[in-house]
Amino acid sequence: MEISFLGKKALVTGAGQGIGRAITQKLVECQAEVIAVSKTKAHLEVLKSEVPSIQTICVDLSNWEATEEALKNIGPVDLLVNNAGVSKCQSLGDITADAVDMTFSVNVRAVINVTQIVSGIMKKQGRGGAIVNISSQAGMVALLDHCVYCATKGALDQLTRCMALELGPYQIRVNSVSPTVVMTEMAKVAWSDPVKVAEMKAKMPLGRFCEPKDVVYPVLYLLSDKADMITGAILPVDGGYTAC
Repeated sequence: MEISFLGKKALVTGAGQGIGRAITQKLVECQAEVIAVSKTKAHLEVLKSEVPSIQTICVDLSNWEATEEALKNIGPVDLLVNNAGVSKCQSLGDITADAVDMTFSVNVRAVINVTQIVSGIMKKQGRGGAIVNISSQAGMVALLDHCVYCATKGALDQLTRCMALELGPYQIRVNSVSPTVVMTEMAKVAWSDPVKVAEMKAKMPLGRFCEPKDVVYPVLYLLSDKADMITGAILPVDGGYTAC
């Protein structure tokens, strides 16, 4: 199945590394014009050197006003990937206010802000659009030492459904992709304990974690017109973990 985004513009948050970086690179390969958003200038500079056609925006998405200012002149947008996310593992009883505020501000609050900005542009364009939120299996099941992260991803899944309901009349589709552990730099820190890793993989029929590419292709499908009647879906990409 061939997917082309020729003539489409996409915005990807958290594009500087990991899943967002891989999505950005593949969207360009599929002929999309891409705006890459990250809070880390150095990551954007490296990505720009590798993919010169992209437009880059450096902004901390946890800052509501700064995000509005940074995205106010982005022009037409057809596709949005809300990928930026953070995780801080803390056990119940040791959770700090800073960890709660930081995680919710990026994983939930920023998604609301960016989606409001971009969907507003899509509505004015009048040609519909597609949005994919990068969620997690942590939105569906409890994970040890991930109370706050799980809560944010559960909130994100419900946001996906509500956004699909409200944006559907404008032919703007909204879906979530919910991977298991994806071997990014952030995940390597969170999943550095071999005992913890073995326990998780033992619960997965496929017995392995994701690589970024395993998330990229479902995202591309949901963004494309091949998924024209899919909205409000939460798609697990988890090796069967949540099914079993």
